Amino acid sequence: MFLNKLKVNHYRNYEQVELTTDSNINIFVGPNAQGKTNLLESIYVLAMTKSHRTHQDKELIGWNQDHTSLHAEVTKRYGSCKLDLAISPKGKKAKINGLEQKKLSNFIGALNVVMFAPEDLEIVKGTPGIRRRFLDMEIGQVHPAYLYDLSQYQKILLQRNNYLKQSGPVKASLDPMLEIWNEQLAQYGVKIMKKRQSFIKKLQQWAETIHRGITNHNEELRIRYSPSFDIQDFEDESVFLEQFMIKLSQVKDQEFRRGVTLVGPHRDDLLFYINEKEVQTYGSQGQQRTTALSLKLAEIELIHEEVGEYPLLLLDDVLSELDEYRQTQLIQTFQQKVQTFITTTGLDSVHMDKLDHASVFHVLKGNVSSRS
Repeated sequence: MFLNKLKVNHYRNYEQVELTTDSNINIFVGPNAQGKTNLLESIYVLAMTKSHRTHQDKELIGWNQDHTSLHAEVTKRYGSCKLDLAISPKGKKAKINGLEQKKLSNFIGALNVVMFAPEDLEIVKGTPGIRRRFLDMEIGQVHPAYLYDLSQYQKILLQRNNYLKQSGPVKASLDPMLEIWNEQLAQYGVKIMKKRQSFIKKLQQWAETIHRGITNHNEELRIRYSPSFDIQDFEDESVFLEQFMIKLSQVKDQEFRRGVTLVGPHRDDLLFYINEKEVQTYGSQGQQRTTALSLKLAEIELIHEEVGEYPLLLLDDVLSELDEYRQTQLIQTFQQKVQTFITTTGLDSVHMDKLDHASVFHVLKGNVSSRS
């Protein structure tokens, strides 16, 4: 997968920029707060139709503008395609080769990306919500139907929570309305949890090998899915569904008292262990960094396995955060294999001697100039 051209209009601090990105490695260099990250974000938005930095689409639209538009020309193994995404307060319009996609889920997956930024350390040491978002975004781009199931689940969850809050403890006896919500919640919840379990198993296989290599075989990384309730059988969907319903019935009184749903994938977590010790709690900062790096490199291989070609790699000011050994490991992984986009405040923090055929773009106050 290769991004040949990128065009942004009215996007954050950019009025209009058109870039030819025909190098394996593209480096955006400039002082902080000039728009380097915005360029990487625009590529991410073209892949996922949403930002990794904000939930508010209006923040992506340039000052005093009523819309933003993004355009990319991409070469894939089966040919080339043109991607267009327009975002306005009225919503989003997505086109592939000029044909409007009725569902955004039909657009997602046309471009695959892996983003690695300093804040990705929070995947390891941050809150469960950050890890759930990581799972949702990564599964969604290789299995777009997952995003539909997740959207349906979140709608049902919101309605169910509103019902619990309005009803209060008085309704804790058998309630037919609650049974309807339970069935719908469990139906979509099971689909989400099965996909997460499958994804984590594959991620574990890649991350384990990569982590072992990065640490010279001194550390064993294990990733464990931690759902909100114990599941005896992930494989049999009918059994899984029954277990979900039983657990909902067990916590019903608590839910009415607290006015919130206590069971389901919205309470899942992801746990990391190095040599059987939990990294979030007991890992050093170096181990947490290496775990995050192993995860991102594993994502690259997993997407390749799932879709048959490598994604774009977006490195947002991350090379300066890695010591020389880890930076070398990262460069060796993507060199000659993955088209990579890098932001940095200065080239002195990047081992340029180890990068082949890199193009450098200078970014200043929303303007981009290039030199190879």
